Amino acid sequence: QVQVVESGGGAVQTGGSLRLSCTASGLTFDEHAMGWFRQSPGKEREGVSCITPSGRGTYYADSVKGRFTISRDNAKNTLHLQMNSLKPEDTAIYYCAASAYVVCVSSWLRGTSFGDWGQGTQVTVSS
Repeated sequence: QVQVVESGGGAVQTGGSLRLSCTASGLTFDEHAMGWFRQSPGKEREGVSCITPSGRGTYYADSVKGRFTISRDNAKNTLHLQMNSLKPEDTAIYYCAASAYVVCVSSWLRGTSFGDWGQGTQVTVSS
């Protein structure tokens, strides 16, 4: 059974940084693209970033480009999201997910290619 567990959320002020982590078990980690998603109250879930199994391919939503960095450690089955220059609009529950594919498919932002999801970690950015 696949388990995906996020950690590292918290509360910071505008301009601050947080590093999210995600550990996945029950799957061959280095055979799956991985992604981060977020959802704010009253809004639909949105894709934040996707990374290919090797880590060489990374993709970002326009809203976080230049501020967030996704990375992975396949030896530890761990995914990270370094978030810098945080803004109040980044406030959301952040979810880690494992893709059913070995690539970040063109529709990755919608999240439909991801089959295993964590419970989420709250990120709150105050002004």
